[in-house]
Amino acid sequence: MQRRQTLFRVLPLFLWSCLFPPPPALAADDDLQRDLVGHWRLTGDSEDDSEAGNHGHNHGVVFTDDGAVFDGIDDWIEVPDSASLDLGSAEFTISVSIDTDDPTRDVVGDVLSKFDPETRTGMNFSIMNYVGATSAQSNYRNVFFGIDDGSSESEWLDCGHPGNSKMVWALTVFDGDLYAGTWEPAEGEAGHVYRYAGEGAWTDCGSPDLCNTISALAEHNGSLYAGSSFYSGRGSAQPDSPNLNPGGRVFRYEADGQWTDCGKIGDVYTVTGLVTFNGELYATTCDSYGCPTRTEACYRYDGGTTWTFVGNPGGRLGAFLVHNDSLYATVFGEQGFARYVGDEKWEPLGVVPNTGQTYSAAVYEGHICLGTWPTGSVFQFDGPDQFTSLGQLGEEKEVMAMAVYNGKLYGGTLPLGQVYRYDGDQGWTDTGQLDTTPDVLYRRVWSMAVFQGRLFAGTMPSGHVYSLKAGECVSHDRSLGPGWQHLVAVRSQGALSLYVNGELAARSEGSKDTNHNVDNAESLRIGFGQHDYFNGRMRDLRIYRRALGVEEVQSLGSEH
Repeated sequence: MQRRQTLFRVLPLFLWSCLFPPPPALAADDDLQRDLVGHWRLTGDSEDDSEAGNHGHNHGVVFTDDGAVFDGIDDWIEVPDSASLDLGSAEFTISVSIDTDDPTRDVVGDVLSKFDPETRTGMNFSIMNYVGATSAQSNYRNVFFGIDDGSSESEWLDCGHPGNSKMVWALTVFDGDLYAGTWEPAEGEAGHVYRYAGEGAWTDCGSPDLCNTISALAEHNGSLYAGSSFYSGRGSAQPDSPNLNPGGRVFRYEADGQWTDCGKIGDVYTVTGLVTFNGELYATTCDSYGCPTRTEACYRYDGGTTWTFVGNPGGRLGAFLVHNDSLYATVFGEQGFARYVGDEKWEPLGVVPNTGQTYSAAVYEGHICLGTWPTGSVFQFDGPDQFTSLGQLGEEKEVMAMAVYNGKLYGGTLPLGQVYRYDGDQGWTDTGQLDTTPDVLYRRVWSMAVFQGRLFAGTMPSGHVYSLKAGECVSHDRSLGPGWQHLVAVRSQGALSLYVNGELAARSEGSKDTNHNVDNAESLRIGFGQHDYFNGRMRDLRIYRRALGVEEVQSLGSEH
């Protein structure tokens, strides 16, 4: 009887332990010191590596007891190259805690970089906050980690045709998915938003307006917003669309194809750009061929269906850009480029040389870069009326979508619908022609976004989306929240894993046969890289010459 009672008491505990096992034990401190090749605490007054002697040279970073403060403008820490930092093809781990603001008036920038852009060799660890590609806020606070050794050239993969699209106007990453806004000009059709379902398939998320185009997409305050437009097609040498319904409205996506109308923007037919700046949603408008009016202006969303006029920068408007505490807009014609200074005022910043239209904008290596027509060139903005040419993309006439992907700047073109990669002194390298539609005058690569560690691009007039893989990359396709966040990147058996606050956020497919050698002679840059200077605080940066296990990752995260 005694034994039976004991069994009845023990058996439920045994069953409970099987159903709900205890969490894994956190790694011992000694384990977390093993194979450290660098440990920068970044607190107090120290940019020094306390373990392997890889001491840093401070460029303006302010140290506090709670972490190092990077201003996002020109602060960074330089750690000279050393044998211990040459990770080659070995497994490794990078662990760091970062603290960022949201809302912000800047891109977030690079956490860490050790990359040689001339050979495309090394690694890039960044927070993607991309605007101006071309009419979308394509990535908002998405974490990216990538490596490359410049040895392989991948081909563009056809990722399908959203609906009856003739042009993919916008690509945006939101809440773990990739969304596309389309131009569908035929009789009885309208612009749609589609969600990528993988392997070339797209899920229809509805047509929020009667007009033929969903031209702009952006994440704002945890929701997806879409701007609608009428686009005749005449500017792309396409037949005029029989759908003459005006756009000029913005909608918020709720779920399952349901949209909330957020109001009409002035007396316009088109919305050409959406962006989040300082916690508020802004829109550009730019009516063109076929519209009864030619209205160009910028507006701010004030909730409900209310939009407030915030001025006209001086001409037809192209893309938005956010950088270093300012909101910018590209302008066609005599203004070229302008900065918002508040109320209804814009400061003209000059006209790009030999340029009639400025289409797109990106931040690359800490500088604003602008895509232009009719020379098909990209220019670096160096200050009011100061522009440096980065060269022409082949013999193309127009540069539209641009994005920084795994340490390199990419640009899409017209009239051949190609994508080029900027290789510095070597010029622009053609990565392939995406749109090969026969018997047309113009082909465009208008939109870009980084999703699932790949670069995606949308085309006209085929209306297809394509993607490219360069090196080995992973991305966290949800916006990173404000405050302290613990990020870990791991290379193991040729694959990359990305952890956010101890949870696996992404993993690449990888291959033991493509274990890229990341060695180069460049300095390790903390708080700066191929995208921009980091804006926020950082502490406890560690690099290991081994792949940490999940328990070790969680142990480091518990301390952040």
